[in-house]
Amino acid sequence: MTERKIVIAGTGSGVGKTTLTIGLMAALRQAGRQVQGFKCGPDYIDPAYHSAVTGRVSRNLDSYMLSHDTVREVYARASADADISVIEGVMGFYDGKNPATNEGSTAEISLLLQAPVLLIVNCQSMARSAAAIVKGFQCLDPRVRIAGVIANKVGSEGHYRIVREAIELECGVPVVGYLKREDEIAIPERHLGLVPSIERGQLQPFFGKLADLISATVDVERIWELAESPKVEPPAQSLFAPRAAAVGLPVTIAVARDAAFNFYYEENLELLKACGAELVYFSPLAGDKLPERAQGLYIGGGFPEEFAETLAADEAVKASIREAIRSGLPTLAECGGYMYLTEAIEDTSGRSYPMLGLIPGRVRMQKKLAALGYRDIRGAEGNPLLGPEDTAKGHEFHYSTFAPNEGAAISPAYETSGRMGRKQEGYLNEQGNLCAGYTHFHFGSAPDMAWRWVERCRAYPQKGDE
Repeated sequence: MTERKIVIAGTGSGVGKTTLTIGLMAALRQAGRQVQGFKCGPDYIDPAYHSAVTGRVSRNLDSYMLSHDTVREVYARASADADISVIEGVMGFYDGKNPATNEGSTAEISLLLQAPVLLIVNCQSMARSAAAIVKGFQCLDPRVRIAGVIANKVGSEGHYRIVREAIELECGVPVVGYLKREDEIAIPERHLGLVPSIERGQLQPFFGKLADLISATVDVERIWELAESPKVEPPAQSLFAPRAAAVGLPVTIAVARDAAFNFYYEENLELLKACGAELVYFSPLAGDKLPERAQGLYIGGGFPEEFAETLAADEAVKASIREAIRSGLPTLAECGGYMYLTEAIEDTSGRSYPMLGLIPGRVRMQKKLAALGYRDIRGAEGNPLLGPEDTAKGHEFHYSTFAPNEGAAISPAYETSGRMGRKQEGYLNEQGNLCAGYTHFHFGSAPDMAWRWVERCRAYPQKGDE
């Protein structure tokens, strides 16, 4: 059996993967195709664009945080009723966790899914040399199937013809289109305001423009043909099947979801549901108090620093969350959620905005990146989600640092290890119901983590409907 899927890969970061991916998705949608989007690696922004273009929730495929079987299952579940899957790569095609192997790279994802690859090459200031680049990508791992090439940043149609002839002659793969240097189109609202803009449909004209641009110089139908490949079968035992022990009334977990807090892996939410959770969404930014019937609280990452003034001013919302956590509400706060629970967020100009004050210290924003990379995580004693014998995987990406109050007793929530070594990270309160820190967990790396949390929430008394 076959299906249609294509990996959009680049020779490096900044080569135009996201622009081409979104434009191709939009062009396929204009042609009446049902398109399923995926993103390789730990990214929240690009999948939000995919979801907006396709009308379907985009998923992350991460072969470092997830087992190979789980990657295949995530793919197979989401793509089952789609006409074609478009998988956006991360960084350069072979870049991942390990410089000596394909681990965690787009190349590994393509091999796991037996997916053909469309390689984007920056052809600025080169001609025949472009063929050498493509040849190198073919030869580094002969198992990879580079099915076609897109020539980006060409100077003219004549330049494109030279590049195409060289690549097709030397590499034996079709060059299916190009984008000129002047065709580069800026993706609007790359970070701030992305969620509300998508919800209001404000990006649809942009998507239409991008589809027209791609269709003018890229053979979309040829890509459709190249995408035919072996069908990916999910593993016999599903990670997302409802747990037999998840019986009785659903456990209500409140999830903060708005422009300030919106970084969630869809699989995290689905695993909570599989363990018996009913998710109730609310918006602290819009003035929603914590739902009274909540038996647990999940505050994900996002951009609280960009909405700090609004978040700081709403005392009623802050009080509803503060009082519930102090009363023992099981809570997981990741990155932006962690920042929200500290005493204050201080911006790069030195202005300070008071937050919930549950964590003794403040967050200071800075203009340079503070942390980026995968994390191997081991829990701490008393952590309700991840104990000292339990491990999980996740990642960090933030521009802020946490400064504890002088003399404050900070109990770390877990230990992380990455490229820079090991460190004690996060905050676990005395009651043991608040687990907070900069690390974004992927529950798919440790499914029992979701089960433990739901069971902890089940023990918290439900107060009733609002």
